[in-house]
Amino acid sequence: MPPADTGASTVVVDASAPSSPVITSRAAAPAAPPATERLEPGRPGYHKMSFALFAAGVAAFALLYSTQALLPAISASYGVSAGQASWTVSAATGALALCVLPLSALSERFGRRQMMTASLTVAVLVGMLVPFAPSIGWLIALRAVQGAALAGLPASAMAYLAEEVRPKALIAAIGLFVAGNSIGGMSGRILTGWVAQAWGWRAALAAVGLLAVACAVAFHFLIPKARNFTPGTLNPKALAKTVATHLGNPLLVRLYAIGALFMTVFGAVYTVIGYRLVEEPFSLPQGVIGSIFLVYLVGTVSSAAAGRLVARLGRRGALYLAVSTTTVGLLLSLADQLASVLLGLVLITAGFFAGHAVASSSVSRTATTGRAQASALYQSAYYLGSSAGGTLGAVAFHAGGWAATVALGLLAVLGVVSITLYGTRVARAERRALVPATR
Repeated sequence: MPPADTGASTVVVDASAPSSPVITSRAAAPAAPPATERLEPGRPGYHKMSFALFAAGVAAFALLYSTQALLPAISASYGVSAGQASWTVSAATGALALCVLPLSALSERFGRRQMMTASLTVAVLVGMLVPFAPSIGWLIALRAVQGAALAGLPASAMAYLAEEVRPKALIAAIGLFVAGNSIGGMSGRILTGWVAQAWGWRAALAAVGLLAVACAVAFHFLIPKARNFTPGTLNPKALAKTVATHLGNPLLVRLYAIGALFMTVFGAVYTVIGYRLVEEPFSLPQGVIGSIFLVYLVGTVSSAAAGRLVARLGRRGALYLAVSTTTVGLLLSLADQLASVLLGLVLITAGFFAGHAVASSSVSRTATTGRAQASALYQSAYYLGSSAGGTLGAVAFHAGGWAATVALGLLAVLGVVSITLYGTRVARAERRALVPATR
């Protein structure tokens, strides 16, 4: 069971998976590069590669969610509602969702390293412009461009690792990249909270931009050249056929929907929580609100435990447990005591990451061909859920307060339960069909 990140979906890479059906031809090359040509601990370049991708993960997810902890300050500065301000997060995640599949396909033609470099460069350059946005419209537009640029990083990074690292060292290398995602998503929110408290939200976004610049420079100078990548000819028809095949698989569609619905809850809660905590009866300062995102560390534990839960309860049993945990957390967060709200956030976070880990890893096991595209589709659904949750959660909060946001979360949780129950019924029917009729 792979670890889940804090905003980026988990992509399971199978080094033995077949080549992407998107590529119709490749230059002459060995089917599998000799192990001696691949990176592993102790060989030159491995530690540089690991640190480079760790830095890329930190930069990417610090930028992607940089405005989330600042939404109350952005609302006050521009004089806009929570729903309008939430688009500074939703535009970035929504653009990433729409662009991740085509950019992952382009990396097959132009190279993983080139795609990652271009993605980081554009995202960092836009990040230096974001603090100077003269209006909420400009801020949302810049954030959308930033999210679209970042879409080229996750799938390309996973494919780069699968091609350049020896299989026995692959899981550790992927884990370090995911750790960069986690630390970037969490530290970016905490950094912006404390800097905003001292110097304002624009300075906070500038600080994240400078952090991303440092990480991008480190990535550029440390990432080894790809030795095992062979470019191919992009075939849009093959891509469309593969996508249609995945979308025609009922189990994959259910897994995509579960990922999107879990992320709808998570996006709604963490987009709106700052508005609730800055108001009475809590009245917390911006820095403390940013530090609330330390709760993300709970996700590391729950996602790691998801494998054991599946082994003991089965996939659907693990999903039911994740849903129950998330539901209890939502209900606890309704109380006006800070301790209850914090406990609620812990449970929501634990339930979300466990559910996300189960759904995302199941995608790779379910798809027998075109696994890269299957994972990219999961990422698209996941980030569309984040975008929808952030916007709808903020609109609900503006209309009915925190209780309305919780109601939205419970509705999404009910959707997960309904899909899982339906999947259970389908699985039982399939098992009965396999058993010969007895007299």
